[in-house]
Amino acid sequence: MRSARRILSVVLAAVTAAGPIAVHDHHAPPAEGRALPAAAAAVPTGFREQTVFTGLDQPMNIEFAPDGRVFVAEKAGRIKVFDSLADPTPAVFADLRANVHNLHDRGLLGLALHPDFPAVPHVYVLYAYDAPPGRTAPYWNDSCAGVGGNAGGRCVVTSRLSRLDASGAETVLIQDWCQQYPSHSTGDLHFGADGMLYASAGDGANYGVVDYGQLGSPANPCADAPGGTMAPPGAEGGALRSQDVRTLADPTGLDGTLVRLDPATGAGAGGNALAASPDPNARRIVAYGLRNPYRFAIRPGTNEVWLGDVGWNAWEEINRVTDPGTGPVNFGWPCFEGAARQGGYDGANLTMCESLYTSGGQTAPFYAYHHDAAVVSGETCPTGGSSVSGAAFYPATGGDYPAAYRGALFFSDYTRDCVWAMLPATPGGAPDPASRRTFVAPAANPVDLAIGPGGDLYYADAAGTVRRIRYFEGNQPPSAVAFASPTSGAAPLTVTFDATGSSDPDPSDAGLLRYAWDFTDDGTVDATTPTASYTYPDGGPYTARLTVSDSLDAHDTVTLAISSGNTPPEPVIDTPSGSPTFAVGETITFTGRATDAQQGTLPASALRWRLLQHHCYTPQSCHVHVAQEWNGVAGEAFPAPDHDYPSYLELELTATDAGGLSVVTTRRLEPRTVDLTFVTSPPGLQVTVNSTVRTTPFTTTVIQGSANTVSAVTPQAGHAFSAWSHGAGQTHVITAPAAPATYTATYVKQRLPRSGLKIRSVSTQETVDETAPATRVLDGHPGTYWHTEWGAFLARYPHEIQLDLGGSYKVTDVYYLPRQNLSHGRIANYEIYVSADGTNWGTPVATGTWPDTTAEQTVTFPAKTGRYVRIRALSEVAGRAWASVAELNVGGAPG
Repeated sequence: MRSARRILSVVLAAVTAAGPIAVHDHHAPPAEGRALPAAAAAVPTGFREQTVFTGLDQPMNIEFAPDGRVFVAEKAGRIKVFDSLADPTPAVFADLRANVHNLHDRGLLGLALHPDFPAVPHVYVLYAYDAPPGRTAPYWNDSCAGVGGNAGGRCVVTSRLSRLDASGAETVLIQDWCQQYPSHSTGDLHFGADGMLYASAGDGANYGVVDYGQLGSPANPCADAPGGTMAPPGAEGGALRSQDVRTLADPTGLDGTLVRLDPATGAGAGGNALAASPDPNARRIVAYGLRNPYRFAIRPGTNEVWLGDVGWNAWEEINRVTDPGTGPVNFGWPCFEGAARQGGYDGANLTMCESLYTSGGQTAPFYAYHHDAAVVSGETCPTGGSSVSGAAFYPATGGDYPAAYRGALFFSDYTRDCVWAMLPATPGGAPDPASRRTFVAPAANPVDLAIGPGGDLYYADAAGTVRRIRYFEGNQPPSAVAFASPTSGAAPLTVTFDATGSSDPDPSDAGLLRYAWDFTDDGTVDATTPTASYTYPDGGPYTARLTVSDSLDAHDTVTLAISSGNTPPEPVIDTPSGSPTFAVGETITFTGRATDAQQGTLPASALRWRLLQHHCYTPQSCHVHVAQEWNGVAGEAFPAPDHDYPSYLELELTATDAGGLSVVTTRRLEPRTVDLTFVTSPPGLQVTVNSTVRTTPFTTTVIQGSANTVSAVTPQAGHAFSAWSHGAGQTHVITAPAAPATYTATYVKQRLPRSGLKIRSVSTQETVDETAPATRVLDGHPGTYWHTEWGAFLARYPHEIQLDLGGSYKVTDVYYLPRQNLSHGRIANYEIYVSADGTNWGTPVATGTWPDTTAEQTVTFPAKTGRYVRIRALSEVAGRAWASVAELNVGGAPG
């Protein structure tokens, strides 16, 4: 099992506005007609989480205007605006759904207001555009079924950065960011203290395999360098787009970068590190080598950018760009993850990564946390999977939070459902990774953090709410918790209410809470006891409001929806039936219906389908993201998406009646899996499968039909890759078969590159035959040779030749190829030495006799570290007048 996302990418399309989808192995809905309270967030003493806005459809980004308005971007493409924090009914500021590609992680994710808003009434958006390069939206109409699904590498889109005016009219500033896969899409937007606009975006690559651009049909849809079908070592596609600015000889893309822009034009801002480049995209880039920089924050009063970059299988990163005028900064993806080399991409021996390993230039994360480790020791936040999903700085001055939080960086993780604070070590200083605190645990699907009016922290909950974390100095308000049963049914409907779960954090208020029930929300208090009942007549829906007050009149309020004279609909999934299974790429057809006691059979317009992808780190620990949605249909079909294992699919059908009551039913689809076994010859060497390097032999379980990138790590342990048992190249893709399979990578002893070897000396050289200098033993041609002086061998032996390896190596082998003409001389008895300095040789590492043959001979011996190798010929094959050598080479590893 691979432990990471891995992402996620960041999924970010988590759950319905009605509430989060359970991610347990089985999905038991609440008892019918009983309203349950949401789980309370655990926050530090003095803080309280409050829900500000509800009823949103996958809110992704929140922005606060100086005039009190609050803008919320929904993933599908609508921007809603609330007149104030007290406004429960937003207006639609702009509807971009026809242009936005809303599928999987793609959607409207970035939102920013001009610094002088509303005097300059510009709203900026960053979103996936629903069309391939050169085409016009709507092209895909949020569905990739026609080209094999969203994970097949054929549903290609670009992304847009646009400016909206006061009426919502759109002006496109940039259209770029080619995205071959549905994850690692666009990211965030913010203005710096310099008035420039900053934007981030992911690499648009496959999140399940090592992706250098080899997947998809037609090949290379993003026109990545060097062109045509991508293959190692020269490929620059897939995740390597994040390194594109390093190769300025070809046009530069913006995938996997942070850009700094002139907000009026979208051009690269003056002062950028590459402002003088002839490439317009290079002029925009201030940081690159990013996988999925989903959210970032700019430190107040500065242009420092603090990026949260979602990792693959191991590390989540917070990266710091201290000065956008220097660099640009390379954070290393995909060659690095965290501070270390990424095993999958390292194993593929790609030139873009190998050159980075050699030359350096990668900047390590400011802070990184491993998927298997807690961010704060002893906290309740789960481990095993991660996706950093929010970043916001608390003001250095002002605000109601305690002084320790001034200048702190808040960051969140969608998969772990937690928010942390990284506090400055000194007042006015930068956040210190050693000063981390758990701030909200659990949080509700956090996908964006923002500081709002009064300095409070707000976050967008992908399930449909916006939440605020408030601080109360001194007396704290109570927490109102209410149950109602039933919440719907035939009229007259008698409902029992229970508020005994309410509490107050102040010990002095224990037992002193006061309750006020307003069963019809008309301003009249109907009951003042913790439990009560009320009978509702036909009509409604009704809202019951509970207000709980403490001894100092601080209070909290909660509402419950009651529907009298109406019962919930009953949705049914007809197909797939039973316990369906799938392999990647199989077409799955689904159909369903719903009936209602009041309306009869509901029309298709009352139905909403969603395909949920559950990605698990253990059988008990999963996160969920929406792979696709269908609204207003009784049935449809989709190709089963590719995903690493363990994972499973779930079809969700929501039926909503005319009275607004909704019921959800689901059907789980289990993948059909297969075991793939990897061995090496000799055994015990390493092979990379997707993201992970493992020592053979090992077996991994994958989904049938899934794509899996495999690399035979080379060189390693004195060996070099020779061949796969199934005839593939060193790095390739295996489409998982239906039956278990074994794949063997054969290795040969590693030979040092001839380009690094030199002749140090020879004891004798034939002077008559000038075509036989000693350098011939290193030219790679078996037909050329060096030999000793003719006729002098017996009188002058032992003869020798010395090799300079050019550096220190652990030498384990010497390869000797005799001259191919049998009538000429060959070495018979020999000695081999290895020396660190070329002076002190010690005892031979090997002695022996070579047979009278033209076949290459290999001498293997225990590893000895040195730079110089000496081969001594003690005697020749009988009857020959000299000793000849066609080729020499040495095996070993850098030492």
